[in-house]
Amino acid sequence: MDYIFDGIIWAFFLLFNGDAQTYSAIKATLYTSSISIVISLIIGLPIGFLLGFYKFFGAKILKFISDTMLAMPTVAIGLIIYAFITRHGPLGEFGLLFTLKAVIIGQIILALPIIISLSASVVENIDEKHYFTIISYRLTPLKLALCVIYELRYSLLVVVATAYGRIVAEVGVAMLVGGNIKYFTRTITTAISLETNKGEFAMGIALALVLIFIAFLVNLAIHIFKRLDR
Repeated sequence: MDYIFDGIIWAFFLLFNGDAQTYSAIKATLYTSSISIVISLIIGLPIGFLLGFYKFFGAKILKFISDTMLAMPTVAIGLIIYAFITRHGPLGEFGLLFTLKAVIIGQIILALPIIISLSASVVENIDEKHYFTIISYRLTPLKLALCVIYELRYSLLVVVATAYGRIVAEVGVAMLVGGNIKYFTRTITTAISLETNKGEFAMGIALALVLIFIAFLVNLAIHIFKRLDR
């Protein structure tokens, strides 16, 4: 048991003394996850709104595809991305493999199905009284969408927090397409995996504590948004 207590002590030492390797992984994680969640929202929220608010040909197929991607293993998604961006792949000329851009692409693909599927479900289940009230205003499509999003803002924030929590804790895609390169593409999850395998429990515990803290904040946000939505 001594190595566990020693690891915890050294973990706090690394965190409070600004260890370069530890904070490099934290910065890479926050950088990639922040960019990917913003891009995912810009793309996914309008699609989710359209699928949930309007009935049109192909909507069920799009929902099915989105729901299917939710259940896909992250390693499989990473392998598909790897095949596309590797040197011999169709996007190989852009030199994306083993870069933070590749990690961001992977996280976007992970977050998009969550945002599309869950936001579509939230919009689809809007209260009928609110729905008919909003429709009666005869707003332009853009104002209509903004009005619905504002009405459902807390439920949609839960969707955002859920998607963010998944991409922060993801390891398969980041490992495959990012390459886990020290001081460059190494994220919290990939660093934990590597350092633990090397027997470096202190850094693994330090990064795990940060990951747990982020998870706590995400779940706290979800809890608060759900209470506000009542």
